[in-house]
Amino acid sequence: METIIIIVFLAGYLAITLEHNLKIDKLIPALAMMAILWAIIALAHLPVFEVNAELKQLEPSHLDEMLLHHLGKTAEILVFLLGAMTIVEIIDYFDGFATIKGYIKTTKKTKLLWLFSILAFILSAIIDNLTATIVLVTILQKVIKDRETRLWFAGLIIVNANAGGAWSPIGDVTTTMLWIANKVSAGQLVIHVLLPSIVCMLVPTFIVSKMKVFQGHIENNVSEIEAPASPHGATMLYLGLGSIVFVPFFKTITHLPPYVGMMLSLALVATFAEIYSSSKFSISNVDEESEAAAHHSPVHKALSKIELPSILFFLGILLAVAALESLGYLFNYAESMNAAIPNTDIVVMLLGVGSAIIDNVPLVAASMGMFSQSMDSPLWHFIAYSAGTGGSMLIIGSAAGVVAMGMEKIDFFWYLKKIAWLAFVGFAAGAVVFMLLRDFVIHA
Repeated sequence: METIIIIVFLAGYLAITLEHNLKIDKLIPALAMMAILWAIIALAHLPVFEVNAELKQLEPSHLDEMLLHHLGKTAEILVFLLGAMTIVEIIDYFDGFATIKGYIKTTKKTKLLWLFSILAFILSAIIDNLTATIVLVTILQKVIKDRETRLWFAGLIIVNANAGGAWSPIGDVTTTMLWIANKVSAGQLVIHVLLPSIVCMLVPTFIVSKMKVFQGHIENNVSEIEAPASPHGATMLYLGLGSIVFVPFFKTITHLPPYVGMMLSLALVATFAEIYSSSKFSISNVDEESEAAAHHSPVHKALSKIELPSILFFLGILLAVAALESLGYLFNYAESMNAAIPNTDIVVMLLGVGSAIIDNVPLVAASMGMFSQSMDSPLWHFIAYSAGTGGSMLIIGSAAGVVAMGMEKIDFFWYLKKIAWLAFVGFAAGAVVFMLLRDFVIHA
């Protein structure tokens, strides 16, 4: 029976990895794999276990209890993501991200490179690396006409957005998972991972800034970039970003799960959105065909645009990994791995490299079931860094890379040849800084 379960999991995983080749949305194999795995457990009456982190051993449990437990943990992540996605869509409804275009005042390629790199790093820490990439590549398409130059910029945006998402509890799905699961706290995550992430951003950006492709000026005039169409765009941008940043503070003060704070933030942003949408000012993102459309609720509009396929994918993959965890497979695999490779730093760095090939969400979900270290153990911070930044080494290795690939039609092998080595250098440099910081500064 164990062989059948492993085959089902690997087959589902392969279908997810080959999503573009098979032309089947990855949520389909993820949901099917999840349902089949739990059905096998139920029909075969397989024993399920709960990991006792303190005693580092498996304790027998009941199927209904384990399924409800894992569904609850997964729902916390999904509700949190739904809230964050809705806030981002409300900002976009008011054309708030157009405000960022106002920061672009130069035509010099080197200055533009550093501007986009810093924006990618900061934005991804707040609105997550996927959304930051979409926003910046959209702006990039308006700023730079030359396709080859634009591809280079897009490649660096991917690397720097992933680096920015790694140090923030709200910057990447994987760090959010670790934060909600109480593996890391927001403050300690920033202390341990911020500097390595900055190095991961600085090294590749500095290297390419010396290349010929980034010398000279861009062709078009950046002053021609249009201003936000809505007079409330800037207000909604700062309100939305501020409300998302508020969530970690809310959790620290109240000790409530992060999704509660995100719902409060969403309620605040939605209130202002409803007030502004009822005003007489026009909003660019609303259909101009019908005057009644101008009074359409921005919250309803935002909810209709959020990435529900991604939510369902996370539901499927997280509960599928939870099935393996409940059977004790991940715990036993971790014990075997620790015996074979006693150095956990090597294991975690291999996890980072693996995240470039395999989606980092299930990898982190698996690691949470494999390791039983306490909250804020340096291991969890290193996993957050490695899984967050390692995916930059291949364009299909992160959500940011996949969306940029679609928006700019970036060739897989072009990225492999031009950007992959830069991403690896940044990843390795940041990993070294992390270990030095951990061993000689924080835990000296």
